[in-house]
Amino acid sequence: MAKAKSTVLVIDDQPGIRRLLTEVLTEEGYTVVTAINGIDGVTKTKEVKPALILMDMKMPGMDGIETLREIKRLGQGDRVIMMTAYGELDLVNQAREMGAYGYITKPFDIISLCHMIDEASNETEVRQLMIG
Repeated sequence: MAKAKSTVLVIDDQPGIRRLLTEVLTEEGYTVVTAINGIDGVTKTKEVKPALILMDMKMPGMDGIETLREIKRLGQGDRVIMMTAYGELDLVNQAREMGAYGYITKPFDIISLCHMIDEASNETEVRQLMIG
């Protein structure tokens, strides 16, 4: 039996994106937890302490930057991939300066996103093994 991959938290206000990513990432062996907005994402981060977070940049209420800031304040979010349909370079740069692992523009190529997730997840697992 193959070793289960790490937990991924998907924070996006669009149900279709959450459903697509859940199906694809579950098939790839990840445990997937979803959140419908930034506030829900912060709560789920506290509960499950995911190895990786995929987060929409533009959400109603608490946007991706505010959510990233709060997740970082909690000491979580070493691996965050921001998703944006807007390609706003200033927000992407701000997220990277705050420690986001990377970003991908919607509509995204699912294979490219899976490669990015695998890369980020493997780096997290390696770092945890080195620490532990």
